[in-house]
Amino acid sequence: MSTIAKGIATALSIALAGMLPLLGLFVTIHSSTDLSGDEVPVSLVSDLDAPPPFSLDTVSDDVLWMARCIYSETKRADEQELVAWVLRNRVETGYRGVHTYEGVVLDPYQFSAFNPGNPKRRLYTSLAPSPDSPAFVQALEVAHAVYHAPASSRPFSRKTRHFYSERSMVGGQAPNWSNGHVPVNPTGFRVDPKRFRFYSGVAAPLPAAVPAAAGLVL
Repeated sequence: MSTIAKGIATALSIALAGMLPLLGLFVTIHSSTDLSGDEVPVSLVSDLDAPPPFSLDTVSDDVLWMARCIYSETKRADEQELVAWVLRNRVETGYRGVHTYEGVVLDPYQFSAFNPGNPKRRLYTSLAPSPDSPAFVQALEVAHAVYHAPASSRPFSRKTRHFYSERSMVGGQAPNWSNGHVPVNPTGFRVDPKRFRFYSGVAAPLPAAVPAAAGLVL
């Protein structure tokens, strides 16, 4: 019996020894699959989605022009964000044939503070990043966030390229371009209609259009 038992034990030992490499390969493959499925994609997606950190020392010209414009329109961060998306929509869709933020902001008679002859034009076009102006730093931070935001964060369609403020219009009258259009409701925002109304799908007028009273006029 002992001889038979020893023979069986020897055979089992040989069989197990032959299976060990296969078991090791299985464990290696299984471990690698878990790591690539649970860790690597999460890390990569997080890195790709993260915008560059905001710094006054690295403000780009695009962000600066966007900040100048949204600061001229309102000092409230939530409203600045919506105005910033209007600017981004104009750039991305090439509205009125303009494809840069500086060009969009300075496009004649589009944003009242930058209209030719407006006494505030020199002030707003000269604004620069400085820690001495916390209010403008806020506008820069908002502009930076919208400029680098994923398209999925857009609060309204890309064709939303117009707005006006009833409070800034003479007599509170709506501009002619808003006739026949219904204001849009930005996703995730509560907008006071007396302060801002946003519009989508307004046709682009000729660049030499006549200016209106105030706000985004064309």
